[in-house]
Amino acid sequence: MTVPVHIGTSGWSYDHWENVLYPPGLPARDRLQHYVARFSTVELNASFYRWPRDTSFASWRRRLPDGFALSVKAPRGLTHGKKLYGPEVWIERSTRCWHELGDKRAVLLVQLPPNLARDDGRLDYFLAALPEWIRVSVEFRHPSWDHPDVYRLLERHEAAYCVMSGANLPCILRATAPFVYVRLHGPDHEHLYGGSYSDEDLRWWAERIREWRGAGKDVYAYFNNDGGGNAVRNADTLRWLLGDG
Repeated sequence: MTVPVHIGTSGWSYDHWENVLYPPGLPARDRLQHYVARFSTVELNASFYRWPRDTSFASWRRRLPDGFALSVKAPRGLTHGKKLYGPEVWIERSTRCWHELGDKRAVLLVQLPPNLARDDGRLDYFLAALPEWIRVSVEFRHPSWDHPDVYRLLERHEAAYCVMSGANLPCILRATAPFVYVRLHGPDHEHLYGGSYSDEDLRWWAERIREWRGAGKDVYAYFNNDGGGNAVRNADTLRWLLGDG
């Protein structure tokens, strides 16, 4: 049985993707329809700024084609406002929406702020409070989280360490769950979300993905270097290198 690999972009509705992914003059409301014709997964980032209504998740479930996987970024109210403290209200809202998404749901991405230093107890409490059927990946931005005990904590909850690529972010290849979650923020060494990955870079990532697949792990990889349509081109190339183009 072939282990799934899901490759897409972080977000889908960008004006500057006109003539890259979308035909000129395409209304914003029709962008998702064009996106799903080319990719089988996407990471929703707008949810970080404003968490969608339950009805929006139900609408996505109806509109997305069979086999499509939607990952969703957790709201900043939970991660940057509360910093995972007292997460019950946000977990209840997220769980309700996850039910509405049905078989189109993929992974809940929890991106912690750069100023949140390691706090194993807080992370453990949050992960324990999440329903077991919600796949979750945690993106750490403070260097103190890079510790064997943190990886063991994630493994215990079957939560994925978010593998990162980007300016001043550590690229740590850890697989702590039955699946691997990768965010490719761009190759620019000075600015996040900048630049386009070279074919050599993408061949390197293709090899890593093959290794994870060989270990029996699903892989979700999202390109976040949206400027100039780089994310679209890089995702296409990586899929081609993996024989999924």
